[in-house]
Amino acid sequence: MKPTDLFDTLQKTTLDNGAAAAAQLLVNEMRTQERYPELFESLKMLHRIELGLPAVHTDLSGAHSESMHEVISPELQDQLDKKLLGACTEVGTAMMRKGNLQEGWMYLRAVGDRAATAEAMQDVPVTQDNLDTFLGLLVHEAIDVARGTKLSLEMRGTCNTITMLDSVVSMRGRADQQAAVGTLVEHVHAELLESLKSDIIRREKSDASSDVRTASSLEFLLSTRPTLLRDGTYHLDTTHLASTVRFARILDNEAQLRLAVDLAQYGRQLHSQYQYPSDEPFADLYPMSLGMFRALLGEHVDAALKMFLQKAESLDPQEHGTVAIETYADLLTRVGRPAEAMQFLIKKMPRGMRPFGIAPSLLELAEASKDFQLMLSHAKERGDFVGYAAALLQSVTYANKSPKTDNQPA
Repeated sequence: MKPTDLFDTLQKTTLDNGAAAAAQLLVNEMRTQERYPELFESLKMLHRIELGLPAVHTDLSGAHSESMHEVISPELQDQLDKKLLGACTEVGTAMMRKGNLQEGWMYLRAVGDRAATAEAMQDVPVTQDNLDTFLGLLVHEAIDVARGTKLSLEMRGTCNTITMLDSVVSMRGRADQQAAVGTLVEHVHAELLESLKSDIIRREKSDASSDVRTASSLEFLLSTRPTLLRDGTYHLDTTHLASTVRFARILDNEAQLRLAVDLAQYGRQLHSQYQYPSDEPFADLYPMSLGMFRALLGEHVDAALKMFLQKAESLDPQEHGTVAIETYADLLTRVGRPAEAMQFLIKKMPRGMRPFGIAPSLLELAEASKDFQLMLSHAKERGDFVGYAAALLQSVTYANKSPKTDNQPA
């Protein structure tokens, strides 16, 4: 329909069939022409009319403001909001599919459906020209952190991706962190394994075992070549390896943890010049990381706990902060001992020192252990009214009976 024809048709439809029919006509035309901002405004008018409201909200100021001010009941406002969210979904998704990513996200952000947004972005080709926009949405807006990390690795390389993880993903929630780090670990392991295989085949030529080409383990390949790395040989940027092992502490996925073990096993065999010092309690990066990874896999758990307990008790919080204390409590929790973790934190965390957020909160530990009494007593002793109330009220949901009072037996 020509623009001039649409003007006349809108006027005629309004006179003959009413405002709703004219608004629907406009919606259909804007949808056909793929004029998405105008489609959104058209949908707004249609939905307001459907609910018995004026097509456009006005809120005039001045002498007539009281008579012109729109008052909507809470029930009607709820209906309107739901319809407008539907309009946001339609328009934002359509714009995403057309490649207008940033503009589409302006509408979809209000909906909060990141899965639908990620799906709408799937068919849009990724180029160097739009890569920044993709990474901004996938990673910075947390629409699909795993895909954003994979794109960064493929198109910007490991170094830039590690920088991105340090600066952005570390501020995200645990699920997003694990998605990004798991992708990094898988990528780095595959890259290192391929490089190691190529080096062995080049060195051994026809003598190389057929198992080399099919091997999936770095440790397996090095076990029969124990001197391969002693002369300073390495098969991947050693700083990238160290950073990847450092990031991998956040993982819980068994397959990814086993890859992390393999990476750490490779790292500990590197020449001493590549055994980079790290922050406590991981000053000995590869051995300490191996201990944690194996414990999370259910292997040598007591030995790992003993190792991290020694760090937590020996490192001065005034010099090193509370990282060692929190790391031990976090490990206790992740191997299924949340009650011990809560007891340790209450005993060892210095009063007035801000935690790094490595360990779960006391409330989370109380929920995990299904025992709020220790937190209640601790909060009362500290004069922490908010903490006491949080434990008291949360216990109603998680406990089978009301929390004990001072007059009840413990």
